[in-house]
Amino acid sequence: MADASPPPAMPAMAGAAVAAADPGIAAIETNKLTKIFPGFWRSQYVTALADLDLTVKRGEIFGLLGPNGSGKTTTIKLLLGLINPTSGSARVLGKPSGDQVSRRNIGYLPEETYLYRFLNARQTLDFYARLFNMNRAQRARAVEFYLDFVGLDPAVRRRRIGTYSKGQARRVGLAQALLNDPELVILDEPTSGLDPLGTLEMKNLIKELKRAGKTVLLSSHNLSDVEDVCDRICILYRGRIEVEGTIDSLLEVKDVFKVEARNVPVETQGRVVEMLRSAGAEEIVPGVQRSRLEDLFKRMVLEKRAAERAGGGAGGGR
Repeated sequence: MADASPPPAMPAMAGAAVAAADPGIAAIETNKLTKIFPGFWRSQYVTALADLDLTVKRGEIFGLLGPNGSGKTTTIKLLLGLINPTSGSARVLGKPSGDQVSRRNIGYLPEETYLYRFLNARQTLDFYARLFNMNRAQRARAVEFYLDFVGLDPAVRRRRIGTYSKGQARRVGLAQALLNDPELVILDEPTSGLDPLGTLEMKNLIKELKRAGKTVLLSSHNLSDVEDVCDRICILYRGRIEVEGTIDSLLEVKDVFKVEARNVPVETQGRVVEMLRSAGAEEIVPGVQRSRLEDLFKRMVLEKRAAERAGGGAGGGR
């Protein structure tokens, strides 16, 4: 994979009014954001999102988690301006969600990759680059750069996308999302369809985006991936935030103390740190034991479902 920074002379959105990044302004900020989908009868109304107060700082990788029907997709659609809220507000890169200027600074990879089957990878990216008013030289540089960046095999770049595997199409979709050199990148299930090596490369790529100064909003059901790359997360349930914080603060087990060491003689195993040091153990790392993000997620969902069964409550999100 290539270095995450775009070619220094490439004006990815030539002629566009690009909003200057202000580190004091959050990348995403919502205030009591609510979305209710109506039904024929009032009893059929579905509250997909309720009073969402969320702040995503610039330059961080933020995980948006939740079981099916928790409101993740609705949240993303509201942030992109694809649907309107019932009440509340959302601001993206300092502008109201849906604002044309802020949209030009957003890259979005949807859960399903929709590409023209009869175009090849280069033709696909060239088509989208034209939408950002790039000239021929800029398009040629951008296309090759981002195909290299996402690790698409050069041997398949001239083949029609209709012949691609899901993982290969996923890489082209990500390259398309990055073509405009966005400040904010929204990734919905980015590792979907990728093999283990491709998944590892995708996680490394997401980290590279952060090192390049991008803000990443990541929605995924693969909790181990989220745990590996995210700085902070929130877990939605029935359209409401139930858990929010940094990975370390949420997964720390405060009443367990752990010692890790290498080259510990068998007879000294299980002893305290001082005894290990006196026995010549190397790389002793005292610290706290952490649970897994998957355990936190499952525990929260099971507790909420048990409470709903006990109280006869119901609701839903999308």
